[in-house]
Amino acid sequence: MAPAINLSRRSMILVGGSAAAAVALAACSSTPDTGTASTDASPTETESATDPTGSATDPGAETAPAGTEVAKLADIPVGGGIAATLDGQPILLAQPTEGTVVAFSAICTHQGCKVEPAATEFDCPCHQSRYDLATGEVLGGPAPRALDRVTVTVAGDTVLAG
Repeated sequence: MAPAINLSRRSMILVGGSAAAAVALAACSSTPDTGTASTDASPTETESATDPTGSATDPGAETAPAGTEVAKLADIPVGGGIAATLDGQPILLAQPTEGTVVAFSAICTHQGCKVEPAATEFDCPCHQSRYDLATGEVLGGPAPRALDRVTVTVAGDTVLAG
């Protein structure tokens, strides 16, 4: 029989908390497949395999633009914005000029409320922070900094992230 270990209640809490944190961090390091492309640059199962020269291994295959579709260009009014999601997270898309699309996190930099598109800007309903539609910069309110940018590209009539 193994000898008994005498641990204080505080030691048990510290050890248990460390173990829980390690488990939580391990769980966060692996992203489950939710059917959407990730925003990192690693190839996914839906992308074509390439040889070291970068050409497609199937000579007749066309490679689709990399990224996750977040909207159709026609759904974003010129001079306006819309709300969308990317990997389950709220984002904002704007088309400041025809054919140019910018995107931002929809999480307010003040206290984390969800920012919504308004006629010509993005507004936070919680404490009235206002953000520029084209740049994400703070126009007014208690927000301390601009909205976080999300990288998007336009491919034909589709807006892609990632």
